[in-house]
Amino acid sequence: MTPDTNIRIQIAAVVYVMTSAVLFGAGLVFVLMVPALSAYAGLSIALVVAASVIVAAPISWLIAPRLRARYWRQRQSAPQLLAPTRSF
Repeated sequence: MTPDTNIRIQIAAVVYVMTSAVLFGAGLVFVLMVPALSAYAGLSIALVVAASVIVAAPISWLIAPRLRARYWRQRQSAPQLLAPTRSF
């Protein structure tokens, strides 16, 4: 496994939890707003949980490189920010 893939997996793991929570929240609101689905709330919510866990993995995998690119841009400009300052 290359270092780039290892870092991407680590970032995707952190993003996965947040993505899953957002998808679950959106799905839960949808289930509770539709009367036909709220009649079978137990089954519908279980399906939303399963779907959010499954769908969050590829979404977090796609988001991870974008977050890494942002960090690298800040990291490249950091030496300019660490220039010597005036002493008082």
